[in-house]
Amino acid sequence: MLRSVILAAARSSRVERLVETAPYTRDVVRRFVAGSGTDDALRATRELVADGCTVTLDYLGEDTVNPEQAIATREEYLALLRALRDAGLTPAAEVSVKLSALGQKFDEQLAFDNARAICVAADEAGTTVTLDMEDHTTTDSTLDILAKLRKDHPRTGAVLQAYLRRTEADCRDLATAGSRVRLCKGAYREPESVAYQSARDVDRSYVRCMNVLMSGEGYPMLATHDPRLIAIGEDRARWFDRGPGAFEFQMLYGIRPEEQARLVAAGFTVRTYVPYGDQWYGYLMRRLAERPANLAFFGRALLSRK
Repeated sequence: MLRSVILAAARSSRVERLVETAPYTRDVVRRFVAGSGTDDALRATRELVADGCTVTLDYLGEDTVNPEQAIATREEYLALLRALRDAGLTPAAEVSVKLSALGQKFDEQLAFDNARAICVAADEAGTTVTLDMEDHTTTDSTLDILAKLRKDHPRTGAVLQAYLRRTEADCRDLATAGSRVRLCKGAYREPESVAYQSARDVDRSYVRCMNVLMSGEGYPMLATHDPRLIAIGEDRARWFDRGPGAFEFQMLYGIRPEEQARLVAAGFTVRTYVPYGDQWYGYLMRRLAERPANLAFFGRALLSRK
């Protein structure tokens, strides 16, 4: 129920205005979002790489409604990749891209062209691109664009969401040699016809999908903060004889940093998902929906400032 309430708030312009204008919002947001510009992204990346993590950077901007906005997002990614290369932060840092921010919702060809330009820049910078997954209505389009990009850029990463009923089959299709696949639970409000509704069913699906990826020939990227799923991931790594270079854990910036440090110390590859940019509201609300316990952090942060 709480998850549904949070996701409803994510779509409310009135709630968005209230959150954005709250006196202490920016201080709280800094826990989860690196900042608004490229310099902020580079700072966070340097800190994480120094701590032994790898990084994937996401420029926040999903509300793209015209070609000019899509091209502006593409140009931001091109500038970011040049800055990462010049700072010597590749290949430890890659980028994550939402196709909706590149024009997918109104022009799939434009989204593909923009994504291809970003992949070319990533190749030149010595790193990779991962295509984020969004709500279920974009899944087929995103996987189609992924397949086209992989013809010239085979290391382009995919994201699959365990709460979708189709995902186990998608994992089987993508668990091929050289295929990088991030497995997450999923953070959009989806109908029961396409998605599991209970946390228990989502967790079970995640484990089934993890088994498919870890037993396959690709490169699994296990994106979860759930202690039980992390423990299962560690067990499956031993079972399928996957060393640190054969899979990775992924976690979000600002969430469970102690666990990220523990996994790094244990010899695992850990990649931190670092968002930056001004359009942080939708991202932040989905993070709360994924893990409503994060609301307690907001409450403590606000009380500590009074």
